[in-house]
Amino acid sequence: MAAAAVRTNWHPAMKHSDLERWICIYPAYINSKKTRQEGRRLPKENCVENPTYAEIRDVLSASNLRVAVENKQYCREKSRELQFRGRIRVQLRNDDGSFCNSEFTSRESLMLLAASRIPQLKSRQAKPSGEVPQQQQQSTSGGGGGGGGKKGKGKRR
Repeated sequence: MAAAAVRTNWHPAMKHSDLERWICIYPAYINSKKTRQEGRRLPKENCVENPTYAEIRDVLSASNLRVAVENKQYCREKSRELQFRGRIRVQLRNDDGSFCNSEFTSRESLMLLAASRIPQLKSRQAKPSGEVPQQQQQSTSGGGGGGGGKKGKGKRR
């Protein structure tokens, strides 16, 4: 998590290196499961299925960008669970106004980078192959004896 810094209101005299001037990225911005109304900001074909703040942090920090994590929740997120929490702050510009990395000149370019590199993470490549067959086996098996049917309320007297 980010260091405990004193939070102040934004002021035009703040430098680009101040945390309040860094741009915010929520996982919902690049989540292919979300609609535009639910907060997705990129086209679906460029997005990733259910990204986490840790994955976004890892990808952006590997690109030599200054990254901070905040324990905040996206306002359009319906679920209040911990796995949906997390906001990433990224420094886009230096104090003199020039870009920290000339490859990334906008929020959209950072989101596209994160969405394109998250599927290449080792944690992403290992997950789906192991989980899918187990789920399919459980959902297709239902023939044998066990729970069977639903009990009724009984006769009304």
